[in-house]
Amino acid sequence: MVKDDLKQFDLPDSPGVYIFKKGDEILYVGKATSLRDRVRSYFAPDVIATRGLLIVDMVFRAETLEHRVTDSVLEALILEAHLIKKHQPYCNTKEKDDKSYTYVVITNEDFPKVITVRGRELEQLYPHEDRKYTFGPFPHGQQLREAMKLIRRIFPYRDKCVPWAEIPESKRAQARACFNHQIGLCSGVCIGNVSKQEYGRMIQNLRLFFEGKKAALIKNLEKEMKAYAKTREFEKAEKVKQQIYALNHIQDVSLIKRDKTEAEISGRDTGTAEFVFRIEAYDIAHMSGGSTVGAMVVVEDGEAQTSGYRKFKIRTFSGANDIAGLKEILRRRLKHQEWQLPNLIAVDGNAVHLKAAQDILDQFDLQIPVVAVTKDEAHKARAILGDEEIIKIHSRSIVLANSEAHRFAIGYHRKVRKTLFRP
Repeated sequence: MVKDDLKQFDLPDSPGVYIFKKGDEILYVGKATSLRDRVRSYFAPDVIATRGLLIVDMVFRAETLEHRVTDSVLEALILEAHLIKKHQPYCNTKEKDDKSYTYVVITNEDFPKVITVRGRELEQLYPHEDRKYTFGPFPHGQQLREAMKLIRRIFPYRDKCVPWAEIPESKRAQARACFNHQIGLCSGVCIGNVSKQEYGRMIQNLRLFFEGKKAALIKNLEKEMKAYAKTREFEKAEKVKQQIYALNHIQDVSLIKRDKTEAEISGRDTGTAEFVFRIEAYDIAHMSGGSTVGAMVVVEDGEAQTSGYRKFKIRTFSGANDIAGLKEILRRRLKHQEWQLPNLIAVDGNAVHLKAAQDILDQFDLQIPVVAVTKDEAHKARAILGDEEIIKIHSRSIVLANSEAHRFAIGYHRKVRKTLFRP
């Protein structure tokens, strides 16, 4: 397929899903904020650099293109995952290891939990028999998390709280509504505010949504609303009416903004392959300059990736010098060209530490943003220095990474000291 072939497909400037095909074979499924702009980007001069050879080959092999317009980016995200699971397109499954994709799991319980989980942890945490429904893989992990915030406002589900029926009678008097129920994100399973049947209907509606069956879902909700009205349960009927309205007027500005902002920060188009935002955080630990060690931790899309953690014994100096220690471990880390480079580096300290890290990156001719986490007397994050736009988007992940780096460095330091002073 070449760029001139696009004219025949009449792609709209609307959200939706696009499907590259060769004959009856589906080669690739993707979602877009703008179908017209996204598909055109496959024919840009820098397509090899931005998407890789697999996608370039896919476009070359493709003979035709199909698209489905959706009412929102959220629905495009859901439909994309449903179609990938259904058809298993070669280029989707080979573009990235499926185990790094994200899934939505509805557990097999009387009051099911709704959770997101990485593919690599799916079978370990939730074996098949513990899952009522599994949706995915979702190639866009960070966008899925944003989407779940929108979905939960429409269908307030349980994630962690203990159902009222499972609380011993002796402790029910002390039971309190979970925080999510207090802010309208849980239906009150923890205080017996919803029956098993009512919650089950909500789960079935959620299933229809994740299967991309919006018309059937709306029809179901309309039946529920009329049934509640008929039995004069007007408050419940009003809640269902609000769900119908929300589904017909989804405001997914946050998804669109995240899509564009991540693309700008990474220099990549996040709509064709999952963009995993990788943060590496560094910290130095010592006691009065003795047994100085360094630590590197990795956080991807808000989740600690312990397989990427690294320990460093300081070699080039002795004494208390956090700046020199930081420079050493960064220099040693960046010599490992086989390690994946981060999208952001977080250091513990202030503007001086930030500049020290930037100096090392300059030596390696690397353009990686750096932030510094400043602590208070209780060693809690007080401020984050660096690019304000990046900090605004990733502040929680930055704080998590910094906290993990401190914990990991202290643990390693104690182990080294224990070894040195062993009788």
